[in-house]
Amino acid sequence: MRAVVLEEFGTPLVPREIDKPAVAPDQVLVRVVSSGVNPLDTKIRAGKAAHAKRTLPAVLGLDLAGVVEEVGADVRGFATGDEVFGMTGGVGDVQGSLAEYAAVDARLLAHKPRSLTHREAAALPLVVITAWEGLVDRAQVRAGQKVLIHGGAGGIGHVALQIARARGAEVFATASPARLESVRRLGATPIDYTTTPADQYVAEHTGGEGFDVVFDTVGGAVLDASFTAVRTYTGHVVSALGWGTHSLAPLSFRGATYSGVFTLLPLLTGRGREHHGEIMGAAAALADAGALEPVVDPRHFTLTDVAAAHAAVESGDTDGKIVIDVR
Repeated sequence: MRAVVLEEFGTPLVPREIDKPAVAPDQVLVRVVSSGVNPLDTKIRAGKAAHAKRTLPAVLGLDLAGVVEEVGADVRGFATGDEVFGMTGGVGDVQGSLAEYAAVDARLLAHKPRSLTHREAAALPLVVITAWEGLVDRAQVRAGQKVLIHGGAGGIGHVALQIARARGAEVFATASPARLESVRRLGATPIDYTTTPADQYVAEHTGGEGFDVVFDTVGGAVLDASFTAVRTYTGHVVSALGWGTHSLAPLSFRGATYSGVFTLLPLLTGRGREHHGEIMGAAAALADAGALEPVVDPRHFTLTDVAAAHAAVESGDTDGKIVIDVR
């Protein structure tokens, strides 16, 4: 089968003919239609993502949407011809989605939303799982709460604000001036982070009490600001990028709590993969109910120009998620 392979860190991905994977009893063979590109993919290629534990040579690509071609003997719930999607590989020693076929642990998959194209579905897995683990699993967002999403127009952020809204929360989101209207269109109150300091938007939108949940998708100084923006006693801060050195004093003085999210754990360890499949199923239901809309960059890339797709992600000059058309 055709694939694109990383042979050495820091070098371009190269097209190769490799063996079509055999299917284990707990796997399904997926004919890949679309592969979503995440910033993590570009960092792995550059050799700047040791936490992904990628072994070389490797086929990258975390997210896919495609069609089931073969079903392992122990698999239930999927049949040949089913359209599926999920975050299925690209880290550790698990083959990614930049190939015509992938043998996928069936626990990681769900049926593709009927209302979405393969391109749209492939834009969702990593960002949906990250947002869900943060907002639902850790913070248990619910109706009546005020939720602040940092980076609300980004890949994780634009999905997170939709999930929080679907659970009944009142949602606020920081963004750059050029992205404020995108946040508003998705149903959140936009906050221009370039002109509005934390104490000002906390006072304006919460009467100085702080937000019930703050979800940080940016890291660094933004996580520090999150600790000052959360509600006293009952507030909860969640970060998908809590990897730096931070003072917990502002959080501790509020009696608030913190959780981190590391979305790759089930792929790297094999533990918890069923829950990723469950999240994808819940996301499909939200999408088909009209409550979850992925934003996809209109440009089309194929396996022959993956380098251009990665360059677009690295530039930050995208209008939504970059997706590669494998088929």
